Order: sequence, then structure tokens, then C-alpha cells
Amino acid sequence: MSAAAGDTIFAQASGTGRAGVSVIRVSGPDAFAICANHIDVLPKAGQFKLRYFQADGQNIDHLLVLTFRSPNSFTGEDVVELHCHGSPAVVKAILAVLTRYPQARPAEPGEFTRRALENNKLDLAQVEGLSDLINAETEAQRMQAVRIFSGQLGILVESWRQNLLRAAALIEVTIDFADEDVPVDVSPEVSALMAQVMKGLSTEIAGSYVAERVRNGFEVAIIGAPNAGKSTLLNTISGRDVAITSEVAGTTRDVIEVRMDVNGLPVTLLDTAGIRDSADEIEKVGVQRAIERAQQADLRVFLKSTLDEEPPFALSQDDISLLGKGDLHVAQDSTISGKSGDGVDRLLAQIAEILSARAANVGTATHLRHRHAMEAACEALDQARSVLDQNPASAEIAAEYLRYAIRKLDSLIGRVDVEMVLGEIFSQFCLGK
Repeated sequence: MSAAAGDTIFAQASGTGRAGVSVIRVSGPDAFAICANHIDVLPKAGQFKLRYFQADGQNIDHLLVLTFRSPNSFTGEDVVELHCHGSPAVVKAILAVLTRYPQARPAEPGEFTRRALENNKLDLAQVEGLSDLINAETEAQRMQAVRIFSGQLGILVESWRQNLLRAAALIEVTIDFADEDVPVDVSPEVSALMAQVMKGLSTEIAGSYVAERVRNGFEVAIIGAPNAGKSTLLNTISGRDVAITSEVAGTTRDVIEVRMDVNGLPVTLLDTAGIRDSADEIEKVGVQRAIERAQQADLRVFLKSTLDEEPPFALSQDDISLLGKGDLHVAQDSTISGKSGDGVDRLLAQIAEILSARAANVGTATHLRHRHAMEAACEALDQARSVLDQNPASAEIAAEYLRYAIRKLDSLIGRVDVEMVLGEIFSQFCLGK
């Protein structure tokens, strides 16, 4: 960040607007001294007291004051938290007083969390977990974010790292004693250590795809011929008219999205254009987009107009086929009606069951950055193993591949190569974090 890291910073840490309580956080070397000028007696570190915040001989607010001495705070610095009444006028008045001090300044987005990173209170993966926790909308997203924020990825990385450091040390022994007889053949232990790490990496890489879907949301596409009841079904599920419904075929020309919570999972339902051959150029584009988007989705719901209708393309094993406009047919498990609502609860339960089964394989790594680093580490270990298998005398090359793998693992939690990703990560934080 451009501003000096040693400055005392402050910001509203709670949401803006009217509230019962708002939190103003002050962090840095002068946090205690500044606040002591406006509060008659600051509570001792780690304690809290009800006090008046005063300025210019007037009481601005009666608030709860909490103090934290470095390093026992979120940022690792001296911190004072002011829990004031949630009036915008009160918050504005207190922030205006703090602005008077030349040694203090408003915090930049994510700066409190960045200081926590710099002071080793959090690793980089935990910072990302905190960001995900702040943005979590569903129970699955919350649980996943808490798992990352609690440091589970860092624990995994450290175990992998220790195994690779051991393997590298063993290889270094063979290099140092290249002209002498090494009393013990280290190759079996080195191979076992690398195989163990590669197995763990492969598991996490596979799980990261599911974790990414939990974080960003699963996509479920509703497909079928024109007038199969897709838009009516979407409106019924969402509880509002998000799609235009009409007896005229081809009403939907583009993909309509509705984001919702399905049994704790984030799901985006897609209403697609009716799939059919058409001479209308605009409808042709809509149909092509419908097919492409549906094929990219995590799950498809095929609404049939007749029981023997074939899908427009090959469906996956988990995909769901139902007879649409069930209000015109004898109700059964294979029918659904957006108009009457019959079968909608069954469909949502089925979607939840299928996606929950996939979410059970979720990994600890949740971001594309994590996956790329693990893939690079895994590839380097594979190269090291290949070198040792083909030519044991090339231990120096294998050792370099191992060192590269360790560096990629270190980048996961911010030990190296951290600057290139910090700007993007912290830009997503609000001022109070």
C-alpha cells in the first residue's frame, strides 16, 4: 500500500447506515493516546468499559470502549474499538474528531486485515477465508469459509512442506557425499515422502473444483423445447416474475439467471431459450447460447413436452428429466407443474441431494490461485521423481525440483510471491476490514 504502514489508522468496522450499534476501530502506535484525549479513563488492555466520548467540551456519545495491546489484537497492533450507537450522525462525528490528528488517517480497504497478515496474525489463505466469510450467503459457504479462516489449509501446507524439506535434506546428503559411500540408501524414503505429498496434493486439487463451486455457486440449467413450461417453473421457484411467460413459442431469447439458497447451497437457476430449429436469426443465437450454457452447467433439468421426447443433447447421469406442465397430465413423480406448483418441492429436494453429494467432496483449497500453486508443486514433484528414477546421479536436478515445489507451497500461505496477489485480494475488502 502507498500509505505508511506505521500510521495509526481508523475506520467504521461495521456496516454503514442506521443500526443499533456501530463499531469504529482504531489501530496503530497512537491508538491509545488519541482515544485517551476523548475518553476520561481508558479501560485496561483486554477489558471494556462504558464511557463518554467527548470533544470540544461536549459528549458526542455514550459508548462501549474495548482495548487490545499489541500483539494481542486482530491486527497485532494496539487497538481501540469504539462501540457507539449506530446513528450515522454519531459515527460521522467520531470519525471527524479522529481525522484531526496528523498521525492518524482513515484506513484503506482491507488495511486492518493486511496488517494482520504483515504481523503474522493471519496467513494469506486465512485472509482469503475471511473475505469469503464476509461475503458468504449460504450455510455451505459459511462453513467452507470458516474452515479456511481457521487455518486448515496452512496446517496441510506445513505438513507437506516438512515432508518435502526432509526429502530435500536426504537428497542433499547424496550430493554432499557423492564421492563416498552413503551408509543408507535414502531413495526409498525420498520416494515415499514425495508420493505421500503428491497424493495429498492430488486429493486437494480434485476437491478444489467443488470448493470453487460452493464459493461461487452451482449452476442448474432448465432446458427443453419452447413452451415446455421452463419460465413458469423458474418464476414459481423464485417466487417472483423474473421471466416473461407466453403461449407464443420462443419468448425467451437469452439466459435468465436467478440466484437462490437450496438447502444451504448457493445455486443459480438458468432459464434458457426453447431449443428447436428456427429460421429466426435472433432465436438461433438464443438457442445456441442455451445449449452452450446448459452444457457448462453443473446440473440440467430437462422439461419434456411428451413422455417420449428425447433431450436436445446427451444428458449426464445426474441430470433430471421431468414431464413439464404437469397440471395437464396425471400427477406423478415424473411430472412437474410450475403453474400449480405440484412437484416443485420434489425437484428442489432432488437438486439439493445431488449437489450436496458433490459438495461432500469439497477440498480445503478454495481459490483458483490455490489450485494453480498445488498443480505446479505436483508437476515439479513428478519431474523430481522421474529424474531420480531415470538417473539417480542427477540428484542436484531433483533437489531443485523439490525446492521449486516447496516455494509453490509457500506461496499458498504467503511466505513467498505474495505481493503479486495482495492488491487483488484486499481490493475486495471494505474499509472496516
